[in-house]
Amino acid sequence: MPYYRRVGEVPRKRHVQFRRPDGGLYAEELMGEEGFSSDSSLLYHRHLPTAIVKAEAVAIEPQVPGSLTPNLPLTPRHFRTQDLSSAGDLVAGRMTLAGNNDVRLSYATSDRPSGLYRNSKGDECVYLQSGAARLETTYGALDVAEGDYVVIPTGTIHRWVPQSTVNILVIAASGHIRPPRRYLSQYGQFLEHAPYCERDLRSPQEPLIEEGEEVPVLVRTRGGLTRLVYRNHPFDVVGWDGCLYPYAFNIEDFEPIVKRTHAPPPVHQTFEGPGFVVCSFMPRPLDFHPEAVPIPYNHHNVDSDEFMFYVGGDYSARAGSGIDVGSISLHPAGFTHGPQPGAVEAVIEAGATHTSEKAVMIDTFRPLDLGGDALSCEDPGYAWTWAR
Repeated sequence: MPYYRRVGEVPRKRHVQFRRPDGGLYAEELMGEEGFSSDSSLLYHRHLPTAIVKAEAVAIEPQVPGSLTPNLPLTPRHFRTQDLSSAGDLVAGRMTLAGNNDVRLSYATSDRPSGLYRNSKGDECVYLQSGAARLETTYGALDVAEGDYVVIPTGTIHRWVPQSTVNILVIAASGHIRPPRRYLSQYGQFLEHAPYCERDLRSPQEPLIEEGEEVPVLVRTRGGLTRLVYRNHPFDVVGWDGCLYPYAFNIEDFEPIVKRTHAPPPVHQTFEGPGFVVCSFMPRPLDFHPEAVPIPYNHHNVDSDEFMFYVGGDYSARAGSGIDVGSISLHPAGFTHGPQPGAVEAVIEAGATHTSEKAVMIDTFRPLDLGGDALSCEDPGYAWTWAR
């Protein structure tokens, strides 16, 4: 994160004695990235965060729907998340849509609390398509709702507590998810040209204390899944400070950048991760040059696959394709894509001045393989809609 936060009780200096009311020492824990060379936070626990009493490997059942297969034959795809249903919670019930060695994209819908979970493989960015939930973490709690991106740093113990039925898209990285570097000063402050800033970010405001003994936490690493049982509840942090913590950013706070003629997707970029970017398409004025074509041109980005999650508004450029709210399109490298036939003429004739579309896009720089869960809700006729 680009700026410093302090929550709860912390000592005046780092790495000095910090005592509990009974005279014992609080246990200091450093959560840091890139081997002490990047952002970090110091957390102060009532109990030792190292005290585990049991560890067991979690067998991964054969994942027929959760496995990944190459996108062959190479075609554009349309998946309808409206047709997916989950039997689990927002962690255990995730359904695999697509992925590669850099990122895995999944979808979940649930109204059930999850167990405690720690992803030590990489950061997660969770987009709430609908519903409301409370994210409880070692740093404190965050109340989140429709339209929120929630960025959870690697190694953060957390659980999801839905307040209603929640639908989420999960972007699970192999490394760290951050604001684009071009939006930040050399010291980490958001610059004036950035489409959002520090005021738009929400993070835990107070500690979350919970008592308990022999508490299980599901831990994901590059080697697989382990269930660690901690002697004391990990939500025992009385205070923390630093620049690394979970935070929420609502898509409605993204300020679109517009041009007189059509602007390419990088103007919509919201986050960057290893081998991918996340973009937010929001309602905005259309291109206003007197001869502008106010919808996207046909394009073939030879270095990336485009994964687009349609979350609100009207998609006039996709009329006749079957795309609707809840749809996901995948346009792979190797395929030229663009507006549906007749869409350009229709928009020019209508004299449209604004678009109401709202979408979350993930562009990856290595090909995306397909998840069995995505294939189970695929529209098989989508690839041929440009030829009608």
